[in-house]
Amino acid sequence: MDIKILWMYHDLMDLYGDKGNTEVLRYRSEKRGIQCIVDTCTIGEEKDIRDYDLFFLGGGADREQQLIFDDLLKRKDNIREAMDAKTAFLLICGGYQLFGKYYKDQDGTVIDGLGFFDYYTESSDRDHRCIGNIAVETTMDNETFQAVGFENHGGQTRNVASPFARVLYGHGNTYSDGTEGFMNDQVLATYMHGPLLPKNPRIADAILKRALRKRYGEVALAPLDDTLEDKAREIMLKRLKVKK
Repeated sequence: MDIKILWMYHDLMDLYGDKGNTEVLRYRSEKRGIQCIVDTCTIGEEKDIRDYDLFFLGGGADREQQLIFDDLLKRKDNIREAMDAKTAFLLICGGYQLFGKYYKDQDGTVIDGLGFFDYYTESSDRDHRCIGNIAVETTMDNETFQAVGFENHGGQTRNVASPFARVLYGHGNTYSDGTEGFMNDQVLATYMHGPLLPKNPRIADAILKRALRKRYGEVALAPLDDTLEDKAREIMLKRLKVKK
């Protein structure tokens, strides 16, 4: 059994250590005897996204989003084909925003999104950002649990039909609406950096199962010893006073 991950724009969209997400997915796969292949793809490179089980796009600042957008737009049909072929998607921050209707930056420039989902993002002024540690509660694989991460975004993402999580501490999609990210059966999109997965092994395993489902159907993953990961998450939850 193997899993194939395509990390898009690894050289541009790697804000706050998003590379750590691929490392966690590789580690948790290989501990279970699952070969994990991580390929990269940047501007101008030819890759057929349908060949992959998981499409990963990390976060970047406005400049990086503008740099990659024309290239990403050229791949829109291929991304749609990959979605139809049941490829899983993990989208962080800028990656999350670009899959919506549009993104308006701080100068008022509107970047049309890929339009796969109905949400849209409008940047706040330069003096106000959603920044800092964040704690959320989410439900994946019929299990409700708490997760932690770090957010730093001026964009306010609205009209999210199915949020990834409920905010316990921090901001999330906007300053105050109490929701974080977007999620459906194939796509997990979030503002949570940190990177997301090292302190949140349940999310990592849920993503692995989504990716493996494409070629193998429902797969039961052998449990791993997550003592250190759980302790790191619990310490942050206590620091944020989400837990006593």
